[in-house]
Amino acid sequence: MQDERYPLCPGPDPDTRTPRLKAPPGACDTHAHIFGSEDKYPLSPRRGYTPPLCPIEDYFKLHEILGIERGVLVQASAYGTDNAMIMDALAETGGRLRAVAAVNGAVSDKELEQMNDAGVRGIRINLADPGGNPFSGFDEIGKMADRIKDLGWHIEFLIHVNDFPDLGKTIAALPVDSVFGHLGYVPTSEGIDNPGFREFLVLVQEGRTWVKLTAPNRITGLERPPYTDVDPFGRALVEANPDRMIWGSDWPHVYFFKFTPNDADLLDQLGDWAPDEVVLKKILVDNPASLYGF
Repeated sequence: MQDERYPLCPGPDPDTRTPRLKAPPGACDTHAHIFGSEDKYPLSPRRGYTPPLCPIEDYFKLHEILGIERGVLVQASAYGTDNAMIMDALAETGGRLRAVAAVNGAVSDKELEQMNDAGVRGIRINLADPGGNPFSGFDEIGKMADRIKDLGWHIEFLIHVNDFPDLGKTIAALPVDSVFGHLGYVPTSEGIDNPGFREFLVLVQEGRTWVKLTAPNRITGLERPPYTDVDPFGRALVEANPDRMIWGSDWPHVYFFKFTPNDADLLDQLGDWAPDEVVLKKILVDNPASLYGF
């Protein structure tokens, strides 16, 4: 019987269509999760959902249709700080992937070095979903930032930037670059003049903050694509600093129980935010190559 504490997520749309947007060579999907058998990869009891089985083979099939050549696996909150699934994927895929792990303060320097050698390029702190934050506060996060600085890693945050007080001051104090998922995770109902979003734009302009142009379906007020109410947010971020924008599919769209968009729709919407091929290549190829070391 399904445990109500951990609702089962629907899977991704199995019939990915060919997108209108033609991805340039070397294009990278910087945000996806994979999930294996629970017998081999136990789920965290602190999680907020139960994912469907979504192995690396299915992820690569998605890329084949979308025209994507590289990927970044991001540790899902459902696994807590057990990074076994993404570490196995890195070992088995010959340099095609990078990863963002989740760790706590008990991780050793040797373990961090081993992760770096395998292809990990940052740590994730998810303040939005259950089980995603292994730290008690920003003092601990700051200490971890000091430890990963020499590795050249970044910290990826999943937070609603419009609800985070003193965002600019807090993030600027970190000795590493920051990455924010889902366009800053501001509901479109707040509008682009929301003070938190405007502060976020300033942070992005300063150059040490990167933005994942991911998951418009999570911030829209519309039921199905095209998510036109997200367009002002995407365009404002790209205009603020195109050199710090990256794109990701958010496949397989876990912890989302509304209409699941076709992944081609999400890639096509990027074309509505990038004004020309030069900017599109930055977002899909050059920027992720720089951030993740491809």
